[in-house]
Amino acid sequence: MAELILQALYSGLLNGGVYALMAIGLALSFGTMRVINLAHGELVLLAAYMAYVVESRLDLSPLAAIPLAMAVACAGSALVYLLVARIRKNRELNSLMLSFAIGIIITNAVLLIWSGDIHSTGSVSLQEAVQLGSLYSMRSELYGFLASLVLVTLLWQWLAKSWYGRAVRAVSSQRDAAKLMGINPAKTELISFLVAGLLAGCAGVALYSSSVIQPSLGHALTVKAFIITVLAGVGSVPGVLAASVLLGITEALTVTLWSSAVQELAGMLLFLLVLFVLPNGLFGAARRRA
Repeated sequence: MAELILQALYSGLLNGGVYALMAIGLALSFGTMRVINLAHGELVLLAAYMAYVVESRLDLSPLAAIPLAMAVACAGSALVYLLVARIRKNRELNSLMLSFAIGIIITNAVLLIWSGDIHSTGSVSLQEAVQLGSLYSMRSELYGFLASLVLVTLLWQWLAKSWYGRAVRAVSSQRDAAKLMGINPAKTELISFLVAGLLAGCAGVALYSSSVIQPSLGHALTVKAFIITVLAGVGSVPGVLAASVLLGITEALTVTLWSSAVQELAGMLLFLLVLFVLPNGLFGAARRRA
Protein backbone atom coordinates (compact mmCIF):
# COMPACT_ATOMS: atom_id res chain seq x y z
CA MET A 1 0.00 0.00 0.00
CA ALA A 2 2.84 2.41 0.82
CA GLU A 3 4.39 1.92 -2.63
CA LEU A 4 0.99 2.42 -4.24
CA ILE A 5 0.51 5.73 -2.42
CA LEU A 6 4.03 6.87 -3.34
CA GLN A 7 3.31 6.08 -6.98
CA ALA A 8 0.05 8.05 -6.77
CA LEU A 9 1.89 11.02 -5.25
CA TYR A 10 4.49 10.87 -8.01
CA SER A 11 1.87 10.61 -10.76
CA GLY A 12 -0.08 13.48 -9.21
CA LEU A 13 3.05 15.61 -9.09
CA LEU A 14 3.71 15.05 -12.80
CA ASN A 15 0.08 15.68 -13.74
CA GLY A 16 0.22 18.87 -11.72
CA GLY A 17 2.99 20.11 -13.98
CA VAL A 18 0.76 19.79 -17.04
CA TYR A 19 -2.09 21.46 -15.14
CA ALA A 20 0.23 24.37 -14.34
CA LEU A 21 0.98 24.86 -18.04
CA MET A 22 -2.75 24.97 -18.75
CA ALA A 23 -3.61 27.34 -15.90
CA ILE A 24 -0.74 29.83 -15.94
CA GLY A 25 -1.91 31.46 -19.18
CA LEU A 26 -5.44 31.93 -17.86
CA ALA A 27 -4.05 33.30 -14.59
CA LEU A 28 -1.92 35.82 -16.50
CA SER A 29 -4.78 37.19 -18.62
CA PHE A 30 -7.17 37.17 -15.66
CA GLY A 31 -4.68 39.03 -13.49
CA THR A 32 -4.07 41.68 -16.15
CA MET A 33 -7.58 42.45 -17.41
CA ARG A 34 -9.76 40.83 -14.74
CA VAL A 35 -11.29 38.97 -17.68
CA ILE A 36 -11.88 35.22 -17.51
CA ASN A 37 -11.09 33.81 -20.93
CA LEU A 38 -13.53 30.92 -21.14
CA ALA A 39 -12.01 29.93 -24.49
CA HIS A 40 -8.60 29.24 -22.93
CA GLY A 41 -9.20 25.49 -22.61
CA GLU A 42 -10.29 25.33 -26.23
CA LEU A 43 -7.06 27.07 -27.28
CA VAL A 44 -5.08 24.46 -25.36
CA LEU A 45 -7.11 21.75 -27.09
CA LEU A 46 -6.54 23.36 -30.50
CA ALA A 47 -2.79 23.34 -29.82
CA ALA A 48 -3.05 19.66 -28.90
CA TYR A 49 -4.70 18.94 -32.26
CA MET A 50 -1.81 20.71 -33.98
CA ALA A 51 0.48 18.13 -32.37
CA TYR A 52 -1.83 15.39 -33.61
CA VAL A 53 -1.72 16.79 -37.17
CA VAL A 54 2.07 17.01 -37.20
CA GLU A 55 2.39 13.46 -35.92
CA SER A 56 -0.30 11.88 -38.13
CA ARG A 57 0.31 13.80 -41.34
CA LEU A 58 4.06 14.47 -41.24
CA ASP A 59 5.09 11.42 -39.23
CA LEU A 60 7.09 13.58 -36.80
CA SER A 61 7.31 13.64 -33.03
CA PRO A 62 4.57 15.71 -31.33
CA LEU A 63 7.36 17.83 -29.85
CA ALA A 64 8.11 19.08 -33.36
CA ALA A 65 4.67 20.71 -33.35
CA ILE A 66 5.52 23.13 -30.53
CA PRO A 67 6.20 26.14 -32.85
CA LEU A 68 2.99 25.51 -34.83
CA ALA A 69 0.95 24.95 -31.68
CA MET A 70 2.28 28.15 -30.12
CA ALA A 71 1.57 30.16 -33.27
CA VAL A 72 -2.03 28.88 -33.52
CA ALA A 73 -2.72 29.40 -29.81
CA CYS A 74 -1.21 32.91 -29.95
CA ALA A 75 -3.38 33.81 -32.93
CA GLY A 76 -6.48 32.56 -31.14
CA SER A 77 -5.56 34.35 -27.93
CA ALA A 78 -4.94 37.61 -29.80
CA LEU A 79 -8.33 37.27 -31.52
CA VAL A 80 -10.04 36.82 -28.16
CA TYR A 81 -8.30 39.92 -26.82
CA LEU A 82 -9.17 42.06 -29.85
CA LEU A 83 -12.84 41.13 -29.50
CA VAL A 84 -12.93 41.55 -25.72
CA ALA A 85 -11.12 44.90 -25.92
CA ARG A 86 -14.01 46.30 -27.99
CA ILE A 87 -16.40 45.80 -25.06
CA ARG A 88 -16.98 49.10 -23.28
CA LYS A 89 -19.89 48.31 -20.93
CA ASN A 90 -20.15 45.50 -18.39
CA ARG A 91 -16.83 44.09 -19.59
CA GLU A 92 -16.67 41.31 -16.98
CA LEU A 93 -20.07 39.80 -17.83
CA ASN A 94 -20.00 40.45 -21.57
CA SER A 95 -16.46 39.11 -21.92
CA LEU A 96 -17.56 35.88 -20.22
CA MET A 97 -20.34 35.40 -22.76
CA LEU A 98 -18.12 36.37 -25.68
CA SER A 99 -15.22 34.09 -24.76
CA PHE A 100 -17.66 31.25 -24.00
CA ALA A 101 -19.13 31.67 -27.49
CA ILE A 102 -15.65 31.63 -29.02
CA GLY A 103 -14.92 28.42 -27.13
CA ILE A 104 -18.06 26.80 -28.53
CA ILE A 105 -17.07 27.86 -32.05
CA ILE A 106 -13.58 26.36 -31.62
CA THR A 107 -15.05 23.13 -30.23
CA ASN A 108 -17.42 22.73 -33.16
CA ALA A 109 -14.68 23.59 -35.64
CA VAL A 110 -12.47 20.88 -34.14
CA LEU A 111 -15.40 18.46 -34.30
CA LEU A 112 -16.06 19.24 -37.96
CA ILE A 113 -12.41 18.97 -39.00
CA TRP A 114 -11.22 16.00 -36.94
CA SER A 115 -14.54 14.32 -36.00
CA GLY A 116 -15.33 13.16 -32.47
CA ASP A 117 -12.75 10.39 -32.32
CA ILE A 118 -10.36 10.09 -29.41
CA HIS A 119 -6.70 10.60 -30.29
CA SER A 120 -3.44 9.97 -28.46
CA THR A 121 0.19 9.95 -29.45
CA GLY A 122 1.72 6.90 -31.05
CA SER A 123 5.28 8.00 -30.33
CA VAL A 124 7.15 5.08 -28.77
CA SER A 125 9.82 7.32 -27.26
CA LEU A 126 7.27 9.54 -25.47
CA GLN A 127 5.30 6.53 -24.19
CA GLU A 128 8.39 4.74 -22.97
CA ALA A 129 8.49 4.08 -19.23
CA VAL A 130 10.99 5.96 -17.09
CA GLN A 131 11.93 4.52 -13.71
CA LEU A 132 13.11 6.62 -10.76
CA GLY A 133 13.77 4.16 -7.99
CA SER A 134 10.49 2.31 -7.50
CA LEU A 135 8.46 5.02 -9.25
CA TYR A 136 7.35 4.84 -12.86
CA SER A 137 6.04 7.32 -15.41
CA MET A 138 5.89 7.88 -19.14
CA ARG A 139 8.72 9.89 -20.61
CA SER A 140 6.19 12.46 -21.87
CA GLU A 141 4.87 13.03 -18.34
CA LEU A 142 8.36 13.71 -17.06
CA TYR A 143 9.07 16.05 -19.98
CA GLY A 144 5.83 17.92 -19.33
CA PHE A 145 6.63 18.41 -15.66
CA LEU A 146 10.16 19.65 -16.37
CA ALA A 147 8.84 21.98 -19.08
CA SER A 148 6.30 23.41 -16.65
CA LEU A 149 9.00 24.14 -14.07
CA VAL A 150 11.14 25.91 -16.66
CA LEU A 151 8.29 27.93 -18.19
CA VAL A 152 6.78 28.94 -14.84
CA THR A 153 10.21 30.07 -13.63
CA LEU A 154 10.82 32.04 -16.83
CA LEU A 155 7.40 33.69 -16.56
CA TRP A 156 8.05 34.58 -12.93
CA GLN A 157 11.40 36.16 -13.82
CA TRP A 158 9.84 37.96 -16.81
CA LEU A 159 7.14 39.50 -14.62
CA ALA A 160 9.65 40.48 -11.96
CA LYS A 161 12.57 41.82 -14.00
CA SER A 162 11.56 42.80 -17.54
CA TRP A 163 10.00 46.15 -18.41
CA TYR A 164 6.93 44.61 -19.99
CA GLY A 165 6.59 42.21 -17.08
CA ARG A 166 6.53 45.12 -14.64
CA ALA A 167 4.08 46.89 -16.96
CA VAL A 168 1.76 43.88 -16.81
CA ARG A 169 1.88 43.95 -13.01
CA ALA A 170 1.28 47.70 -12.99
CA VAL A 171 -1.77 47.46 -15.26
CA SER A 172 -3.21 44.59 -13.23
CA SER A 173 -2.70 46.58 -10.02
CA GLN A 174 -3.95 50.01 -11.11
CA ARG A 175 -4.74 50.68 -14.74
CA ASP A 176 -5.17 54.46 -14.44
CA ALA A 177 -1.97 54.91 -12.46
CA ALA A 178 -0.11 52.84 -15.06
CA LYS A 179 -1.24 55.31 -17.74
CA LEU A 180 0.29 58.17 -15.73
CA MET A 181 3.59 56.28 -15.73
CA GLY A 182 3.64 56.15 -19.54
CA ILE A 183 2.40 52.58 -19.91
CA ASN A 184 0.03 51.73 -22.76
CA PRO A 185 -2.56 49.45 -21.10
CA ALA A 186 -3.95 48.12 -24.40
CA LYS A 187 -0.52 47.07 -25.66
CA THR A 188 0.35 45.55 -22.29
CA GLU A 189 -2.88 43.56 -22.18
CA LEU A 190 -2.27 42.27 -25.71
CA ILE A 191 1.22 41.15 -24.71
CA SER A 192 -0.18 39.29 -21.71
CA PHE A 193 -2.69 37.50 -23.96
CA LEU A 194 0.07 36.59 -26.42
CA VAL A 195 2.20 35.17 -23.62
CA ALA A 196 -0.86 33.24 -22.44
CA GLY A 197 -1.17 31.87 -25.99
CA LEU A 198 2.46 30.74 -26.00
CA LEU A 199 1.90 28.89 -22.75
CA ALA A 200 -1.35 27.38 -24.05
CA GLY A 201 0.53 26.08 -27.09
CA CYS A 202 3.08 24.31 -24.90
CA ALA A 203 0.29 22.97 -22.68
CA GLY A 204 -1.54 21.54 -25.69
CA VAL A 205 1.51 19.61 -26.91
CA ALA A 206 2.16 18.32 -23.37
CA LEU A 207 -1.49 17.26 -23.09
CA TYR A 208 -1.47 15.33 -26.37
CA SER A 209 1.88 13.72 -25.55
CA SER A 210 0.73 12.33 -22.20
CA SER A 211 -3.03 11.89 -22.47
CA VAL A 212 -5.95 11.51 -24.88
CA ILE A 213 -7.80 14.34 -26.60
CA GLN A 214 -11.29 14.78 -28.00
CA PRO A 215 -13.33 17.83 -29.08
CA SER A 216 -15.40 18.05 -25.88
CA LEU A 217 -12.32 18.28 -23.66
CA GLY A 218 -11.81 22.04 -24.00
CA HIS A 219 -14.50 23.16 -21.54
CA ALA A 220 -13.21 20.78 -18.85
CA LEU A 221 -9.70 22.21 -19.31
CA THR A 222 -11.03 25.76 -18.83
CA VAL A 223 -12.84 24.80 -15.64
CA LYS A 224 -9.73 23.09 -14.28
CA ALA A 225 -7.53 26.07 -15.16
CA PHE A 226 -9.98 28.46 -13.48
CA ILE A 227 -10.08 26.33 -10.33
CA ILE A 228 -6.29 26.40 -10.15
CA THR A 229 -6.19 30.16 -10.74
CA VAL A 230 -8.60 30.82 -7.87
CA LEU A 231 -6.87 28.32 -5.59
CA ALA A 232 -3.53 30.01 -6.21
CA GLY A 233 -4.74 33.54 -5.58
CA VAL A 234 -4.99 36.07 -8.39
CA GLY A 235 -1.58 37.22 -9.62
CA SER A 236 0.49 34.53 -7.90
CA VAL A 237 2.70 32.59 -10.32
CA PRO A 238 4.23 30.27 -7.67
CA GLY A 239 0.73 29.78 -6.34
CA VAL A 240 -0.41 28.43 -9.71
CA LEU A 241 2.30 25.77 -9.63
CA ALA A 242 1.53 24.87 -6.00
CA ALA A 243 -2.22 24.70 -6.64
CA SER A 244 -1.68 22.60 -9.78
CA VAL A 245 0.45 20.08 -7.92
CA LEU A 246 -2.05 19.98 -5.05
CA LEU A 247 -4.92 19.33 -7.47
CA GLY A 248 -2.93 16.69 -9.36
CA ILE A 249 -2.02 14.83 -6.17
CA THR A 250 -5.58 15.02 -4.87
CA GLU A 251 -6.96 13.52 -8.08
CA ALA A 252 -4.28 10.81 -8.20
CA LEU A 253 -4.91 9.77 -4.59
CA THR A 254 -8.66 9.73 -5.22
CA VAL A 255 -8.25 7.40 -8.21
CA THR A 256 -5.84 5.14 -6.32
CA LEU A 257 -7.66 4.92 -2.99
CA TRP A 258 -11.26 5.32 -4.12
CA SER A 259 -12.50 5.47 -7.72
CA SER A 260 -11.81 7.29 -10.95
CA ALA A 261 -15.53 8.13 -11.13
CA VAL A 262 -15.13 10.71 -8.34
CA GLN A 263 -11.86 12.22 -9.57
CA GLU A 264 -13.47 15.48 -10.74
CA LEU A 265 -15.62 15.64 -7.60
CA ALA A 266 -12.50 15.46 -5.44
CA GLY A 267 -11.05 18.44 -7.28
CA MET A 268 -14.20 20.48 -6.69
CA LEU A 269 -14.27 19.54 -3.01
CA LEU A 270 -10.64 20.64 -2.69
CA PHE A 271 -11.58 23.90 -4.40
CA LEU A 272 -14.41 24.57 -1.95
CA LEU A 273 -12.31 23.57 1.07
CA VAL A 274 -9.42 25.89 0.23
CA LEU A 275 -11.76 28.80 -0.51
CA PHE A 276 -13.54 28.20 2.81
CA VAL A 277 -10.28 28.23 4.78
CA LEU A 278 -8.31 30.73 2.63
CA PRO A 279 -10.76 32.95 0.70
CA ASN A 280 -7.88 34.76 -1.05
CA GLY A 281 -6.30 31.52 -2.26
CA LEU A 282 -3.14 29.73 -1.19
CA PHE A 283 -0.87 32.72 -1.83
CA GLY A 284 -3.33 35.59 -2.06
CA ALA A 285 -3.68 36.29 1.65
CA ALA A 286 0.06 36.40 2.25
CA ARG A 287 0.58 38.80 -0.62
CA ARG A 288 -2.14 41.12 0.69
CA ARG A 289 -0.66 41.13 4.21
CA ALA A 290 2.71 42.05 2.75
